[in-house]
Amino acid sequence: MQHWPEGTDRRVYDTLDSTMAEAARLRETISAPTWIMAHDQTAGRGRRGRQWVQPQGNFSATLLMRPDGPLEARAQRSFVAALALREAFVAATGREAAFTLKWPNDVLLNGGKVAGILLESIGDHLAIGIGVNLTDAPKPDDVEPGAVQPVSLRAQTGTTITAEEMLNLIAPAFARYEAQFITYGFESIRTQWLAQAAKLGEVITARTGTAEFTGTFQTVDGSGALVLKASDGIHHIPAADVYF
Repeated sequence: MQHWPEGTDRRVYDTLDSTMAEAARLRETISAPTWIMAHDQTAGRGRRGRQWVQPQGNFSATLLMRPDGPLEARAQRSFVAALALREAFVAATGREAAFTLKWPNDVLLNGGKVAGILLESIGDHLAIGIGVNLTDAPKPDDVEPGAVQPVSLRAQTGTTITAEEMLNLIAPAFARYEAQFITYGFESIRTQWLAQAAKLGEVITARTGTAEFTGTFQTVDGSGALVLKASDGIHHIPAADVYF
């Protein structure tokens, strides 16, 4: 087990409505970055308000922090969190090649979605929510058509790990990547993220809610936007859902 990062707090609950909601309630009372973990959530949610179901044994936590810098830098913490998650998975399973990163905020295991990340600004604070299918995954019918199919860590790798053990892997990894981000900027994070990116150089589809773009995934630019080469030119897409 890795050492818990110095200067970071944690709160572990049996049951919460959601760790993101608890982060909003705690934002005026914390004095240090704080991990909020719940063994059970009754009202978990993912991106764009989608429901996030948490079967027993899965992982849900939110890191509540008060970062300096512009709003753009806040959004780039999704890449920091993705790298930390991937490192935690590799440490738990020893399977370096099995885990890839899907823009903007998912971790894939053997091509299926094993974890998701949700960022929300709460006043001066940033809440980074993380959900991991440790033991069970949603049924294929529970996800939208065309989305990457969910998988669980246990089914794909045979690895059994508790939620608190997972937290003890993620928190130190995030602290290291966050220190790197603060010291060297987003470029060092971007380079490492691209080295693990799923479907880089391949044709993908990005849907923004008002438009749809299909083209070659070229890179992620210096702001964190997806760069897509389509038939009508190069598009820099700051936020979208991506489909393979």
